[in-house]
Amino acid sequence: MMKRFLVALAVIAGSAGFAGSVQAQQKPEDVIKYRKAVMTVQSWNMRPLALMVKGQQPYDAALFAWYAGVIQSTSFMLPDAFAPGSDKGDTRARPEIWKDAGKFKETMDRFNADTLKLVAAARAGNLEAVKGPFGAVAKNCGGCHKQFRAD
Repeated sequence: MMKRFLVALAVIAGSAGFAGSVQAQQKPEDVIKYRKAVMTVQSWNMRPLALMVKGQQPYDAALFAWYAGVIQSTSFMLPDAFAPGSDKGDTRARPEIWKDAGKFKETMDRFNADTLKLVAAARAGNLEAVKGPFGAVAKNCGGCHKQFRAD
């Protein structure tokens, strides 16, 4: 599992380079590629969690914890994925992200905090313990998309 996680991180990093300290040097189109890669990894890992919570896939505590950990790890990548100047181009990100940066930051902080709770709940190893935290994470995803993504 660790190997898959490292491969996923390499794909994200390779799509636009590490955004962190060199963020200002990144071209807006590269930041958008990075953002899309992070979102793709999150979506890829949310799906099996949802299937387990809904009972559409057998609950596997170790696998659930793995996927939850990926979601939590990629939540730390999101601030770099919305760098100033990446509001133009092939993106569905709404201008409100940059116009109301405080509200967007609060949304990202809440998502990160809820992913931490999901990872902690996953350590309990039972389905009932993860249902509430998973619901909070999923609600954050949908709420953020509703407020900050154009469809």
